[in-house]
Amino acid sequence: MKDLVSIIMPMYNSAAFVVEAIQSVLAQTYTNWELIIVDDCSSDDSVSHVREFCHADSRIHLLQTNKASGSPTTPRNEGVKHANGRFIAFLDSDDMWLPMKLEEQLKVFNDSDDSVAIVFSDYEKIKECGTRSGRIVKAPASANYASMLKGNVIGNLTGMYDTAKVGKVFFKQIHHEDYVMWLSILKQGYMARNTGTVAALYRVRSESLTSKKIALLTWQWNIYVNVEKTGYLRAIYYYAIYACKGLWKSLI
Repeated sequence: MKDLVSIIMPMYNSAAFVVEAIQSVLAQTYTNWELIIVDDCSSDDSVSHVREFCHADSRIHLLQTNKASGSPTTPRNEGVKHANGRFIAFLDSDDMWLPMKLEEQLKVFNDSDDSVAIVFSDYEKIKECGTRSGRIVKAPASANYASMLKGNVIGNLTGMYDTAKVGKVFFKQIHHEDYVMWLSILKQGYMARNTGTVAALYRVRSESLTSKKIALLTWQWNIYVNVEKTGYLRAIYYYAIYACKGLWKSLI
């Protein structure tokens, strides 16, 4: 039997985009998956859209938080808690996958040794309206803990990890929570491997462009000093590399 993949999708007021996100999962060539959508108290029509899909396909499940958390951490963790699959993947409700995403990544897992606990892919930036223009964010062929300290190369919408190797891994209540989560897996000595293909479409939202650029810098410093405890000298070294990579990525 093929391994089940649990796809975790946090959702908050995503009525304009969630249908496309779900349809991109339905279009996957690999079909043994469950989609767990966790609504964080949306006030728009997001939930009604999702319920239509739940009625049509038993692989799609809707959960709801008791109160709005204001970040994707709580709904993601709720999704991980209820996940039944060996593999856990993430897709935000305003992004999309390309049809071969799961199939390509599971092939890398099957073709790799036991050191590989994470598989990820390159992705394409698209406009808020969904227009594509070839803005490809390419990542290295592989990553380990040491290389990831120089900056996050795993787009969260592309990452997938193997619970048979690392168990269920939850997000910390911290900014840049996806980066910290991937680091926690790699810190155990595991590797992450890239499929070398473009597997997802990342929607660049206008509401998040300016404020997050500045915030990300402070979040990253906090991770180095207070989470990974690299010490100040190493933190400065990694921070400089991270800032340069971040500038390059923003220009794509």
